[in-house]
Amino acid sequence: MATGAMNPVKALSDATPRPYWLDDPSRPEALPALVGDEYCDLLVVGGGYTGLWTALNAKERDPARDVVLIEGQESGWAASGRNGGFCAASLTHGWANGRARWPAELTALEELGHRNLDGLEAALARHGIDCDFERTGEIDVATAPHQVHELKEAAEEADSLGVRDHVFLDRDAVRAEVDSPTFLAGLWNRRGVAMLHPARLAWGLKRACLALGVRIYEHTPGTELSSRSAGVAVRTPYGRVFARHAALGTNAFPSLVRRLRPYIAPVYDYALMTEPLTPEQLAAVGWQRRQGLSDSANHFHYFRLTADRRILWGGYDIVYRYGGGVRAEYDHHPATYRRLAGHFFRCFPQLEGVRFSHTWGGAIDTCSRFSAFFGTAHRGRVAYAMGFTGLGVGATRFGADVMLDLLSGKRTERTELEMVRSKPLPFPPEPVRSVGIGITQWAMTRADANGGRRNLWLKAMDRAGLGFDS
Repeated sequence: MATGAMNPVKALSDATPRPYWLDDPSRPEALPALVGDEYCDLLVVGGGYTGLWTALNAKERDPARDVVLIEGQESGWAASGRNGGFCAASLTHGWANGRARWPAELTALEELGHRNLDGLEAALARHGIDCDFERTGEIDVATAPHQVHELKEAAEEADSLGVRDHVFLDRDAVRAEVDSPTFLAGLWNRRGVAMLHPARLAWGLKRACLALGVRIYEHTPGTELSSRSAGVAVRTPYGRVFARHAALGTNAFPSLVRRLRPYIAPVYDYALMTEPLTPEQLAAVGWQRRQGLSDSANHFHYFRLTADRRILWGGYDIVYRYGGGVRAEYDHHPATYRRLAGHFFRCFPQLEGVRFSHTWGGAIDTCSRFSAFFGTAHRGRVAYAMGFTGLGVGATRFGADVMLDLLSGKRTERTELEMVRSKPLPFPPEPVRSVGIGITQWAMTRADANGGRRNLWLKAMDRAGLGFDS
């Protein structure tokens, strides 16, 4: 809990229950819904990052391609407008996960990931997208003694594998960067992560797509996908879209390809945003280089500074709802807000008195291998990219290129990857899914409390290649 007599929950009393990023006067007006039938070369389903990058990259590859995008609500309203704004080069949810799953490809995957992040930064400049992009890097911090050893080992292994720009920070060095009495060490990925305003990225991609001639229809959910002799058709509430090809970017929402649904377990993640810090408050923390941070526990926090000197503080709880539903009433979880507020002031006791301005949550498309998977359906006419598991801000651009490669039918360096050609293990049906997730969460909590030691359940999950994370 916080120092002194302050009750952390009081800092939540004036918080607005909606995503800070979407509470922005620059939010664009919604576009009209589709009424009647449409015809196009490529239909993109979903107006988040995956869909928007697919539409944009398709037009950049071939300006003559006729592209339509449909979105069930408004572009960027879901995970793409609610996330923490950590834009990572990693395509594999960190190089350690990539090493465990695709060791022979790790060098190629790291190189492709850095090229993707560089390409993303170049695209922002090319299309004039102002989303507060800062190449600050990210520090993984140790808050328990066993995590110090793990970070040292990670730094040494990253160096031996040629993973660039990872620097180990001891207690004094990490606290010189960001001062918290809970920090014991850190591992700074100096160039592989950028911070940005997630909603403005989505809105900027939407504007860029429109400028290139993409026709976007909002408040237009796709309800049914079927094959036609010359392509596919997607039914919407007031019409249909006929296309030669379709790309699906629906992620946490039920896929139009039903056989893919067992591969995704929607989990809910929650975040708090503080009011703007005064110069004195910010000086008490340091943070002059504005890195993103996350701690190294199984139940971890992620936190960062915004352009207007607020602190976003999120993570820790991973909430799965029986049946895997995605519903608006799940977007808020006061018990988690209360827990996060207490953790915030334990991390930064020098900020006692700071209040929170916004609270929110939303669904993440978790899969069992922690990183995206890809493929085609309907005889190669439909492509999908899904399962980004909280690492989609940068990786969705790569996923968009994979889908376009797959739809082209041509072999590329991306489509030849084992990561692209393989699938994760699906989650079991209910009630086994909920029971398994509950046991896994209990085991992860126990590991955090017991020096990181993984019990037999977690070791069995590791051997099976199954995981659960956000």
